[in-house]
Amino acid sequence: MLSQTVEYALRAVVHLADHAPEARTTDQIAEATHVPKPYLSKVLQGLARAKIVHSRRGAGGGVTLAKTPDKLTILEVVNALEPLPRIRECPLGLAAHGVRLCPLHKRLDDAFAIMEKAFRQTTLAEILAEPTSSRPLCEGPKRIRLK
Repeated sequence: MLSQTVEYALRAVVHLADHAPEARTTDQIAEATHVPKPYLSKVLQGLARAKIVHSRRGAGGGVTLAKTPDKLTILEVVNALEPLPRIRECPLGLAAHGVRLCPLHKRLDDAFAIMEKAFRQTTLAEILAEPTSSRPLCEGPKRIRLK
């Protein structure tokens, strides 16, 4: 399960992708994504440290994506803040399990692997281009509201 921090980060980068390459202020992102501004500021700082976004202060400043939406994957955003866990050895430290995972932990790790693969193969551009009537919190001037 993804944390609220990762959820907020994904909302923010999808919003930025929807408006790329123009810069957006923290206020604009917070309003569009329904993320509390103080929390969003911390999320954006983490994304900037991971070089997912660029932040520039002052007039004409704001936040932009460090890569184009067609080059930035969901996995990069997730891993920037809270990498998906993988189970390499028994989480309980049971010597009887040795180097092989028990059936439960093997299946859990397999599920994480599937999620990791799906996220690695999905760019922000694909998220925005997917035909759907429920847009991902990106109601910018370029978008037509679908009913």
